Amino acid sequence: MTTELEFMIAGELYNAADPHLSQMRGRAHALCERYSRTPESDTKERADLIAELLPHMAGSGYVAGPIYVDYGDFITIGKRFYANFDLTILDVCPVHIGDNVMFGPHVSVVTPVHPLRWQDRNIRESADGDEFDYEYGAPITIEDNCWLATNVTVTGGVTIGEGSVIGAGSVVTHDIPANSFAAGVPCKVIRGIDDSDAMQMPKRVRER
Repeated sequence: MTTELEFMIAGELYNAADPHLSQMRGRAHALCERYSRTPESDTKERADLIAELLPHMAGSGYVAGPIYVDYGDFITIGKRFYANFDLTILDVCPVHIGDNVMFGPHVSVVTPVHPLRWQDRNIRESADGDEFDYEYGAPITIEDNCWLATNVTVTGGVTIGEGSVIGAGSVVTHDIPANSFAAGVPCKVIRGIDDSDAMQMPKRVRER
């Protein structure tokens, strides 16, 4: 028998009030709260909490906090991830984030989708009197070396190609090709990024 969790991860309509899913969300939300109120100076406690909340994040990642996720188990994050303040990832479907990805403040990565018709979307009542609704989701992929500036929202079903930059305040509703600068509501490609954008980097710090 297919579980509501399996329906959810597959991107099919599922009952969000399922007891197992509610328990999983409750655990993740409690970890988010603990992480968000733990001082940055308490590096060990923060490292332990973020490893429990995001078990599939590679080493050397940093999340400033506060952070809000639905489950955490369905988020995969590569090496050297950086997220500034107020990160939201709603992972009712898988979220894949590559290596060397940077998020500005207030970035939201949201996989959930709700039916358009109110007749399908509204809260329902089960035979035993409990309230629930049906929703679904679509996965999100953010490939290596991307930068999402402040207040960017990425919606379900989107892939952002490697090396792309998303401008502040954008709402990404469609795929963005690799090595693009894209911005706007809805987000659109403004131009490509190439060697003409190279900067003369300082040499004050010795590098390997």
